[in-house]
Amino acid sequence: MKPKNRKPNASAMKLLGQQVQALRKAAGKTQQTLAEGATVDVETIASIEQGRRTLTKTLADRLDGILDSKGVLAVGVANLPEVDQFPQWAEEYMEHEKEAISLSWYDNQVVPGLLQTPEYARALFRSRVPAHDEEKIESLTTARLERQKILYRKDPPTISFVIWEPVLHMPLGDQEVHRAQLRALREMCELPNVTIQILRLNRTSHAGLAGPFTLLETPEHQHLAYAESQRGSLWISDPDEVSILARKYAMLRTQALTPEESMGLLDSLLGEQ
Repeated sequence: MKPKNRKPNASAMKLLGQQVQALRKAAGKTQQTLAEGATVDVETIASIEQGRRTLTKTLADRLDGILDSKGVLAVGVANLPEVDQFPQWAEEYMEHEKEAISLSWYDNQVVPGLLQTPEYARALFRSRVPAHDEEKIESLTTARLERQKILYRKDPPTISFVIWEPVLHMPLGDQEVHRAQLRALREMCELPNVTIQILRLNRTSHAGLAGPFTLLETPEHQHLAYAESQRGSLWISDPDEVSILARKYAMLRTQALTPEESMGLLDSLLGEQ
Protein backbone atom coordinates (compact mmCIF):
# COMPACT_ATOMS: atom_id res chain seq x y z
CA MET A 1 0.00 0.00 0.00
CA LYS A 2 3.05 2.25 -0.18
CA PRO A 3 2.65 5.09 -2.69
CA LYS A 4 4.62 4.50 -5.89
CA ASN A 5 5.01 6.19 -9.25
CA ARG A 6 1.76 6.23 -11.21
CA LYS A 7 3.17 6.64 -14.71
CA PRO A 8 4.71 3.19 -15.23
CA ASN A 9 1.45 1.55 -14.20
CA ALA A 10 -0.83 3.79 -16.26
CA SER A 11 1.50 3.47 -19.25
CA ALA A 12 1.66 -0.31 -18.83
CA MET A 13 -2.13 -0.62 -18.91
CA LYS A 14 -2.30 1.58 -22.00
CA LEU A 15 0.49 -0.37 -23.69
CA LEU A 16 -1.20 -3.68 -22.97
CA GLY A 17 -4.43 -2.27 -24.38
CA GLN A 18 -2.65 -1.20 -27.55
CA GLN A 19 -1.21 -4.71 -27.88
CA VAL A 20 -4.72 -6.16 -27.67
CA GLN A 21 -5.85 -3.74 -30.36
CA ALA A 22 -2.90 -4.52 -32.63
CA LEU A 23 -3.34 -8.27 -32.25
CA ARG A 24 -7.08 -7.97 -32.87
CA LYS A 25 -6.58 -6.01 -36.07
CA ALA A 26 -3.85 -8.39 -37.26
CA ALA A 27 -6.32 -11.23 -36.80
CA GLY A 28 -8.92 -9.36 -38.87
CA LYS A 29 -11.40 -9.02 -36.02
CA THR A 30 -13.56 -6.13 -34.87
CA GLN A 31 -14.11 -5.32 -31.20
CA GLN A 32 -17.58 -6.85 -31.57
CA THR A 33 -16.40 -10.17 -33.02
CA LEU A 34 -13.59 -10.44 -30.48
CA ALA A 35 -16.02 -9.75 -27.65
CA GLU A 36 -18.40 -12.40 -28.95
CA GLY A 37 -15.59 -14.95 -29.20
CA ALA A 38 -14.44 -14.16 -25.66
CA THR A 39 -18.04 -14.04 -24.33
CA VAL A 40 -17.66 -10.53 -22.90
CA ASP A 41 -19.33 -7.19 -23.63
CA VAL A 42 -17.88 -5.12 -26.48
CA GLU A 43 -17.48 -2.29 -23.94
CA THR A 44 -15.06 -4.51 -22.01
CA ILE A 45 -12.82 -4.92 -25.06
CA ALA A 46 -13.03 -1.19 -25.82
CA SER A 47 -12.12 -0.24 -22.24
CA ILE A 48 -9.14 -2.62 -22.22
CA GLU A 49 -7.85 -1.29 -25.52
CA GLN A 50 -8.11 2.27 -24.21
CA GLY A 51 -6.20 1.37 -21.05
CA ARG A 52 -9.17 2.14 -18.81
CA ARG A 53 -9.80 -1.41 -17.60
CA THR A 54 -7.33 -3.98 -16.36
CA LEU A 55 -7.02 -7.13 -18.47
CA THR A 56 -7.50 -10.13 -16.20
CA LYS A 57 -5.42 -13.31 -16.43
CA THR A 58 -8.48 -15.37 -17.39
CA LEU A 59 -9.49 -13.04 -20.20
CA ALA A 60 -5.87 -12.69 -21.38
CA ASP A 61 -5.62 -16.47 -21.74
CA ARG A 62 -8.88 -16.51 -23.67
CA LEU A 63 -7.79 -13.69 -26.00
CA ASP A 64 -4.40 -15.32 -26.58
CA GLY A 65 -6.24 -18.42 -27.75
CA ILE A 66 -8.60 -16.53 -30.05
CA LEU A 67 -5.88 -14.30 -31.51
CA ASP A 68 -3.19 -16.99 -31.62
CA SER A 69 -0.82 -14.60 -29.84
CA LYS A 70 1.35 -17.29 -28.22
CA GLY A 71 0.71 -16.19 -24.64
CA VAL A 72 1.86 -12.58 -25.19
CA LEU A 73 -1.13 -11.07 -23.38
CA ALA A 74 -0.91 -13.50 -20.46
CA VAL A 75 2.76 -12.57 -19.96
CA GLY A 76 1.84 -8.89 -20.06
CA VAL A 77 -0.84 -9.36 -17.42
CA ALA A 78 1.53 -11.37 -15.21
CA ASN A 79 4.01 -8.49 -15.22
CA LEU A 80 1.54 -5.61 -14.89
CA PRO A 81 1.92 -3.74 -11.55
CA GLU A 82 -0.79 -4.24 -8.95
CA VAL A 83 -3.73 -1.84 -8.72
CA ASP A 84 -2.51 -0.29 -5.47
CA GLN A 85 0.68 1.04 -7.03
CA PHE A 86 -1.29 4.09 -8.19
CA PRO A 87 -0.71 7.12 -5.98
CA GLN A 88 -3.72 8.94 -7.42
CA TRP A 89 -5.98 6.92 -5.16
CA ALA A 90 -9.16 8.97 -5.42
CA GLU A 91 -9.07 9.13 -9.22
CA GLU A 92 -8.44 5.41 -9.47
CA TYR A 93 -11.25 4.66 -7.02
CA MET A 94 -13.75 6.76 -8.98
CA GLU A 95 -12.84 5.01 -12.22
CA HIS A 96 -13.62 1.63 -10.64
CA GLU A 97 -16.72 3.02 -8.91
CA LYS A 98 -18.30 3.73 -12.33
CA GLU A 99 -18.31 0.02 -13.19
CA ALA A 100 -18.62 -1.55 -9.73
CA ILE A 101 -21.20 -4.27 -9.23
CA SER A 102 -21.31 -3.76 -5.46
CA LEU A 103 -20.23 -1.15 -2.91
CA SER A 104 -20.17 -1.27 0.89
CA TRP A 105 -19.63 2.22 2.31
CA TYR A 106 -19.07 3.27 5.93
CA ASP A 107 -18.90 6.95 6.87
CA ASN A 108 -18.64 8.55 10.29
CA GLN A 109 -17.97 12.19 9.32
CA VAL A 110 -20.27 13.25 6.48
CA VAL A 111 -23.10 11.88 4.36
CA PRO A 112 -21.56 9.52 1.78
CA GLY A 113 -20.79 11.30 -1.49
CA LEU A 114 -23.20 9.17 -3.54
CA LEU A 115 -26.07 10.31 -1.29
CA GLN A 116 -25.27 14.03 -1.02
CA THR A 117 -27.60 16.76 -2.29
CA PRO A 118 -26.01 19.53 -4.38
CA GLU A 119 -26.44 22.05 -1.55
CA TYR A 120 -24.91 19.69 1.01
CA ALA A 121 -21.96 18.97 -1.28
CA ARG A 122 -21.35 22.70 -1.79
CA ALA A 123 -21.50 23.30 1.97
CA LEU A 124 -19.03 20.48 2.49
CA PHE A 125 -16.57 21.88 -0.07
CA ARG A 126 -16.97 25.39 1.41
CA SER A 127 -15.87 24.01 4.76
CA ARG A 128 -12.43 23.15 3.41
CA VAL A 129 -9.35 24.77 4.93
CA PRO A 130 -7.56 26.27 3.00
CA ALA A 131 -10.68 27.47 1.21
CA HIS A 132 -11.61 26.65 -2.38
CA ASP A 133 -12.76 29.45 -4.68
CA GLU A 134 -16.34 29.29 -5.95
CA GLU A 135 -15.30 28.03 -9.37
CA LYS A 136 -13.50 25.08 -7.79
CA ILE A 137 -16.45 24.39 -5.51
CA GLU A 138 -18.82 24.24 -8.47
CA SER A 139 -16.45 21.98 -10.38
CA LEU A 140 -16.17 19.57 -7.43
CA THR A 141 -19.94 19.60 -6.87
CA THR A 142 -20.63 18.83 -10.53
CA ALA A 143 -18.16 15.94 -10.44
CA ARG A 144 -19.78 14.55 -7.29
CA LEU A 145 -23.26 14.67 -8.77
CA GLU A 146 -21.98 12.99 -11.93
CA ARG A 147 -20.82 10.04 -9.84
CA GLN A 148 -24.35 9.58 -8.48
CA LYS A 149 -25.56 8.44 -11.90
CA ILE A 150 -24.45 4.90 -11.03
CA LEU A 151 -27.41 4.70 -8.63
CA TYR A 152 -29.79 4.89 -11.58
CA ARG A 153 -27.94 3.12 -14.37
CA LYS A 154 -29.64 0.23 -16.20
CA ASP A 155 -27.74 -2.37 -14.16
CA PRO A 156 -27.10 -0.46 -10.91
CA PRO A 157 -24.64 -1.75 -8.32
CA THR A 158 -25.87 -3.24 -5.07
CA ILE A 159 -24.91 -0.65 -2.45
CA SER A 160 -24.92 -0.85 1.33
CA PHE A 161 -24.29 2.24 3.47
CA VAL A 162 -23.60 2.40 7.21
CA ILE A 163 -23.63 5.96 8.57
CA TRP A 164 -22.76 6.97 12.13
CA GLU A 165 -25.65 8.88 13.72
CA PRO A 166 -23.76 12.15 14.52
CA VAL A 167 -23.63 12.80 10.75
CA LEU A 168 -27.43 13.13 10.78
CA HIS A 169 -27.38 15.82 13.48
CA MET A 170 -24.76 18.15 12.01
CA PRO A 171 -26.56 21.01 10.19
CA LEU A 172 -23.88 21.47 7.53
CA GLY A 173 -24.70 24.56 5.47
CA ASP A 174 -27.80 25.59 7.39
CA GLN A 175 -31.02 24.08 8.72
CA GLU A 176 -32.68 24.14 5.29
CA VAL A 177 -29.75 22.31 3.66
CA HIS A 178 -29.72 19.88 6.58
CA ARG A 179 -33.41 19.06 6.30
CA ALA A 180 -33.21 18.64 2.54
CA GLN A 181 -30.32 16.22 2.98
CA LEU A 182 -32.21 14.15 5.55
CA ARG A 183 -35.21 14.05 3.23
CA ALA A 184 -32.98 12.92 0.34
CA LEU A 185 -31.51 10.16 2.51
CA ARG A 186 -35.01 8.97 3.35
CA GLU A 187 -35.93 8.89 -0.34
CA MET A 188 -32.74 6.97 -1.18
CA CYS A 189 -33.85 4.28 1.26
CA GLU A 190 -36.59 3.37 -1.21
CA LEU A 191 -34.20 2.51 -4.05
CA PRO A 192 -34.27 -1.27 -4.62
CA ASN A 193 -30.47 -1.50 -4.97
CA VAL A 194 -29.66 0.59 -1.89
CA THR A 195 -29.73 -0.12 1.84
CA ILE A 196 -28.96 2.53 4.44
CA GLN A 197 -28.27 1.65 8.07
CA ILE A 198 -27.63 4.10 10.89
CA LEU A 199 -25.18 3.26 13.66
CA ARG A 200 -26.64 4.81 16.83
CA LEU A 201 -24.65 7.17 19.01
CA ASN A 202 -25.52 5.19 22.15
CA ARG A 203 -23.62 2.07 21.04
CA THR A 204 -21.22 0.71 23.66
CA SER A 205 -19.08 -0.92 20.96
CA HIS A 206 -18.11 0.45 17.56
CA ALA A 207 -16.15 -1.39 14.83
CA GLY A 208 -15.50 1.72 12.75
CA LEU A 209 -13.64 4.05 15.09
CA ALA A 210 -10.56 4.06 12.84
CA GLY A 211 -12.44 6.05 10.19
CA PRO A 212 -14.46 5.76 6.97
CA PHE A 213 -13.82 3.26 4.17
CA THR A 214 -15.45 1.74 1.11
CA LEU A 215 -15.38 -1.83 -0.22
CA LEU A 216 -15.81 -2.35 -3.96
CA GLU A 217 -16.37 -5.36 -6.21
CA THR A 218 -15.44 -5.04 -9.90
CA PRO A 219 -17.24 -6.76 -12.81
CA GLU A 220 -14.33 -9.25 -12.79
CA HIS A 221 -15.14 -9.97 -9.09
CA GLN A 222 -11.96 -8.38 -7.81
CA HIS A 223 -12.46 -7.08 -4.26
CA LEU A 224 -10.85 -3.74 -3.50
CA ALA A 225 -11.03 -1.11 -0.76
CA TYR A 226 -10.60 2.63 -0.46
CA ALA A 227 -10.03 4.74 2.65
CA GLU A 228 -9.45 8.45 3.21
CA SER A 229 -7.73 10.43 5.95
CA GLN A 230 -6.97 14.11 6.59
CA ARG A 231 -4.02 14.35 4.20
CA GLY A 232 -4.18 11.27 2.05
CA SER A 233 -5.96 8.12 1.01
CA LEU A 234 -5.35 4.44 0.35
CA TRP A 235 -6.38 2.29 -2.61
CA ILE A 236 -6.11 -1.30 -1.38
CA SER A 237 -6.02 -4.51 -3.39
CA ASP A 238 -4.09 -6.81 -1.04
CA PRO A 239 -6.59 -9.60 -0.17
CA ASP A 240 -5.53 -9.75 3.49
CA GLU A 241 -6.05 -6.01 3.96
CA VAL A 242 -9.37 -6.03 2.09
CA SER A 243 -10.49 -8.96 4.26
CA ILE A 244 -9.84 -6.98 7.45
CA LEU A 245 -12.03 -4.14 6.23
CA ALA A 246 -14.70 -6.58 5.04
CA ARG A 247 -14.84 -8.08 8.53
CA LYS A 248 -15.09 -4.60 10.03
CA TYR A 249 -17.97 -3.80 7.71
CA ALA A 250 -19.78 -7.02 8.56
CA MET A 251 -19.53 -6.12 12.24
CA LEU A 252 -20.72 -2.56 11.61
CA ARG A 253 -23.84 -3.88 9.89
CA THR A 254 -24.68 -6.04 12.89
CA GLN A 255 -24.10 -3.08 15.25
CA ALA A 256 -26.23 -0.67 13.20
CA LEU A 257 -30.01 -0.38 13.09
CA THR A 258 -31.77 -2.48 10.48
CA PRO A 259 -32.72 -0.69 7.24
CA GLU A 260 -36.33 -0.49 8.45
CA GLU A 261 -35.30 0.92 11.84
CA SER A 262 -33.01 3.39 10.08
CA MET A 263 -35.91 4.64 7.95
CA GLY A 264 -37.89 5.08 11.15
CA LEU A 265 -35.08 7.14 12.69
CA LEU A 266 -34.95 9.38 9.61
CA ASP A 267 -38.73 9.80 9.73
CA SER A 268 -38.43 10.78 13.40
CA LEU A 269 -35.68 13.32 12.72
CA LEU A 270 -37.68 14.85 9.88
CA GLY A 271 -40.78 15.01 12.09
CA GLU A 272 -38.89 16.85 14.83
CA GLN A 273 -37.76 19.65 12.52
